[in-house]
Amino acid sequence: MKNDLLNIEEALSLSQAEIRQLYKEHVNPGLANMLSILNFDRKFVRAKGTKVWDADGNEYIDFLGGYGSLNLGHNPDVVLEAVKRVMELPNILQASLNTMAAVAARNLSRLTPGNLSHTFFCNSGTEAVEGAIKTARIASGKQRILYCQNSFHGKTMGSLSVTGREKYQYPFEPLIPGNEKVLFGDLEALEERLKEGNFAAFIVEPIQGEGGINVPPKDYFQGVRELCNKYGVYFILDEIQTGFGRTGKIFAAEHENIVPDILCVAKSLGGGVMPIGAFVTTAEIWNKAYGGMDKALLHTSTFGGNTLATSAAIAVMNELVEKDLAANAAEQGEYLLGKLKELADKYDMIKEVRGRGLLIGLEFKEPESGILDKISGGRASKLSKEYLGAMVAGALLNDHKIITAYTLNNPNVIRFEPPLIITREEIDYLIDALEKIFSENRSIFSMTMKSAKTIIGNIFKK
Repeated sequence: MKNDLLNIEEALSLSQAEIRQLYKEHVNPGLANMLSILNFDRKFVRAKGTKVWDADGNEYIDFLGGYGSLNLGHNPDVVLEAVKRVMELPNILQASLNTMAAVAARNLSRLTPGNLSHTFFCNSGTEAVEGAIKTARIASGKQRILYCQNSFHGKTMGSLSVTGREKYQYPFEPLIPGNEKVLFGDLEALEERLKEGNFAAFIVEPIQGEGGINVPPKDYFQGVRELCNKYGVYFILDEIQTGFGRTGKIFAAEHENIVPDILCVAKSLGGGVMPIGAFVTTAEIWNKAYGGMDKALLHTSTFGGNTLATSAAIAVMNELVEKDLAANAAEQGEYLLGKLKELADKYDMIKEVRGRGLLIGLEFKEPESGILDKISGGRASKLSKEYLGAMVAGALLNDHKIITAYTLNNPNVIRFEPPLIITREEIDYLIDALEKIFSENRSIFSMTMKSAKTIIGNIFKK
């Protein structure tokens, strides 16, 4: 049989157009077309720290940070060295106890709040949520899960069933039955639902990331903790995006001194090098769910807790503490938030700036009808309403070499969650770029028209 498979060297030599074509033929044609018309599909060839470089030698600052996966920046030396150090150890050997998994779990128990002590390792955030849901159900003996409107917990079947956006749920219905949603940040609404009984758990994010960087009212989570205790419901806190220093504390739970019953983590746990996720819970809950030899194998993962991934996690946790990256996130985040609020006071198209630490959202006003609809037949208005965040992100990328993106559940919000090693100078560069974009496009209409020209041009060019 003739080998027509491409090897690594051949893959590295592919052009941008060849990569685009392979995506269209073998990966995701719709995604390839979307990124292509926005000119987001360029070929990046190197990454380090807060910077990436494309095939033409252009340097970019990454203010997206892998949706919170790159708290240490791209290709951190400390994580790469840790992975290399254990390269000759067995990576997957199920007939043994993995040293690195044991140490990573021990370290997590020291960093997580309160009495969280037992960790299950998996490979991603959505798997962490799946495990948390299963654990709450078996430990409580109840089935229903309460979640928040506009939340995002993943797209596998269980986590999708507690993700609060119908766009992602509807095509896959019926989902896992019995789950209900409630308004985020509303303690009265939460108690009304918990009174119904038979809820195994309430799952919530400290800040709704994909929902548009939504920060709850002060003391909300103190109230959540009290209500979950009152009604005998497990409190699952999804810190997949907020964990490991992102909000200015190692975990966002520390801002209100609360301890969940189950904590979900992932993303930056692997340092942007290895895929790894986990949920952490108390000894009491773990023993109810999986205690004893009969139940020890009820929830498992072949790759979960492998040597390379957990070694990366050990390095990440040590670097986080030794460099006090949470403190840098708090300091730089406060500065960035202040500068963005100054822009909001100056430019009418900005609706709100919100966030905590280095997880910040910039929301734009939806366009009003009128001349916008008359000139464009309604198309420009629709484009602005649904993709204004993408337009600004496109201008940042194409004109200023800054990488960011809009939030999945609210496309009128662009997110800023750079590596926690971001500098004041890099933040100032972002602010200057936004100033230029807004001063040159003082109306939503002009921004829409400029973006439409870019899209049309790229369609014909590609």
